Amino acid sequence: MSVEIVDPAVKPGKGKKIIGFLGKLIMAAVFGGAGFGAGYVYFANPFSPTQDMLQMIEPHAATEGEDGEPQRVAKELPEQELFVTSYFTFPDPLTSNLRDSKAFLQVQVGVSTQYDEQVVKNVETHKLALQSDMLAVIATFAEADLVGTAGRAKLADALKAAINARLEDMEGFGGVEDVFFPSFMMQ
Repeated sequence: MSVEIVDPAVKPGKGKKIIGFLGKLIMAAVFGGAGFGAGYVYFANPFSPTQDMLQMIEPHAATEGEDGEPQRVAKELPEQELFVTSYFTFPDPLTSNLRDSKAFLQVQVGVSTQYDEQVVKNVETHKLALQSDMLAVIATFAEADLVGTAGRAKLADALKAAINARLEDMEGFGGVEDVFFPSFMMQ
């Protein structure tokens, strides 16, 4: 006959019950977390392209400033293709008599283009002919025609047309887009 000594503080099978209870608790936590994650993915739908579309339509809600009024939020603009503007200024001012007047105009002329550098090279190459054409155009204007900004704009348009006509005749392409007057003196 064998005799077992049983400790009254330790009950048989109680350790297995605790381990079983902890296992069930861990499994409940895992399944609960998985259920929460699945519910978030299903209902919040963070991987949906519609969220991106909604953000593009309404990128930022208006935020309130310190005084409680809504502040403007800058909208991102797509990049635009920018063109480089090239300038050329004729080195010598042009002096011409004005039509039906004893007055004369002394003007320095500059041109600009957004085409390639070839246009500026063509202007430099044919500088003498272009100056002659510009003097002829200036001589067709009367003193009253050049008063105010509207008169100067008409002269600039006429000079641009003459310059482009000469360049098209000599090189096959004009390309001058604007004419400027760094100095403009009428006496």
